[in-house]
Amino acid sequence: MGYPRDNLAPGEQVVIHRHPHWKSLVAPVLLFWAVTAIAGVALGYIRTSDSLSSGTSMWLTIVVIVVWLAASTYWLVRPLLSWRTTHFVVTDRRVMYRNGIVTRSGIDIPMRRITSVEFRHGLVDRMLRTGTLVIESASDEPLSFHDIPDVEAVHAQLYQEILDEEDDDYGRVDYGRGRRR
Repeated sequence: MGYPRDNLAPGEQVVIHRHPHWKSLVAPVLLFWAVTAIAGVALGYIRTSDSLSSGTSMWLTIVVIVVWLAASTYWLVRPLLSWRTTHFVVTDRRVMYRNGIVTRSGIDIPMRRITSVEFRHGLVDRMLRTGTLVIESASDEPLSFHDIPDVEAVHAQLYQEILDEEDDDYGRVDYGRGRRR
């Protein structure tokens, strides 16, 4: 599912569009592999066991497959859909965050209300080039956006957009576009 561009105001331009970093999918994939391995061992035992009747063997096979499907849906498909439907978007006018599969939620922060932008990342996050972006607005508590890919570049670009917005407020010339804003 792509970002719904109909949420943009006329003339608004997307500067950054990110999904959460792929590291948020590592645990679900590992759980899927573990559940699949356990299901495979269980099916192998059921198929090779001489002590089970053919009817019991069939029902146990069905139970293992149903449990595997349910676990795979919960621990792999749901996180994949959640990852795909989570959007962190910076436009030339605001920061937008949307998430949710069935029930959607979101927040918009106008550029002119942002008072500070900060990022955090530990050693592993630095190696994976991801981190947490913290945005503080004029009247709200700071908002933390976790697992933002290339968080330092996003931080720098967002800060530049804030400076551009301040320049617009003072009526300065935007030399990149060759016109007065």
